[in-house]
Amino acid sequence: MTTAVVRALGVLAHRAAHTRPGEPCFCPPPTVLADRADGTVVRSGAVVAKAHAPGTDTPGLLTRLGLANAPCLTGILLAPLEPHSAAPLDDRPVTLWPHGRPVDPGDPDAAPWEEAAALLAGLHRTPAPPSLALPPMRGPAKAALAVARMRTARPADPATAPVLEAWHRLPAWARDEVAAPAHRSYFLCHGDLHLGQLVRHPAPHGPWLLIDVDDAGLGDPAWDLARPAAWYAAGILPPEVWLRFLDAYRAAGGPAVRAEGDPWPELDVPARALTVQCAALAFAKSATEDRTPDEVEQAMIDACARIASLPPELGAEHSS
Repeated sequence: MTTAVVRALGVLAHRAAHTRPGEPCFCPPPTVLADRADGTVVRSGAVVAKAHAPGTDTPGLLTRLGLANAPCLTGILLAPLEPHSAAPLDDRPVTLWPHGRPVDPGDPDAAPWEEAAALLAGLHRTPAPPSLALPPMRGPAKAALAVARMRTARPADPATAPVLEAWHRLPAWARDEVAAPAHRSYFLCHGDLHLGQLVRHPAPHGPWLLIDVDDAGLGDPAWDLARPAAWYAAGILPPEVWLRFLDAYRAAGGPAVRAEGDPWPELDVPARALTVQCAALAFAKSATEDRTPDEVEQAMIDACARIASLPPELGAEHSS
């Protein structure tokens, strides 16, 4: 169903794609790329318009747009078309972006894991621009929101007990209750890394770039490796793909993990937090859609059960 927000975004994107008066238009009708609670995205021609979530911290978003437009991050982050614009639409800030070619979900063998790793390493190595008062990256906050969403969708459901147990075993900083350890809190981080956050620009054969700075900020760079690490630990990501990603990150000088040897002392807590986040969202989404969790979702739920079954001193490793 086409909503008023979708129609308005289509108009905004179309106008931005045709800035010269009298320019002929051969664009197909606007296309909805995403329409979720956390954002609605509509494309018209070479422009994408995004309505961010209701309640978005607009000053924080403006700062993050400044980060995406920073010259020191050219070639790493996709820059917005209007770097300091977040015009409201029904009280939702709207931003405009050039369209890029996304990762093809139907061709997993071509997924740009090495490119993603190199981009992350470049982001993490770049000093934060001193002119920007960047907020913390929102990785821990997103995990906490996922658990809250699960509790709302499945109140007192005993099936969620292993997820809650795995959650309570995390240190307070990973549950967004206190600040992260100081020595792991000053790196530039993306905050929500997955393959959907990469596009080729200029499309279709330009270099890969990271998109979506909604959760970017300062924090622990291991959080940006946490999702593939959690998928690997849960058996979703094949070991050879995980090692390709990790080796590429290390080869590019990424600071999130030690240069060689066991990466898990740095990755353990963020990976467990992402496991909980994925499992909590699986329970929340499946309840909302009146279905059972799918195979991938169940794998993350089962991983939480394994964490919860460990002796407390093991499940709480690195939590002090």
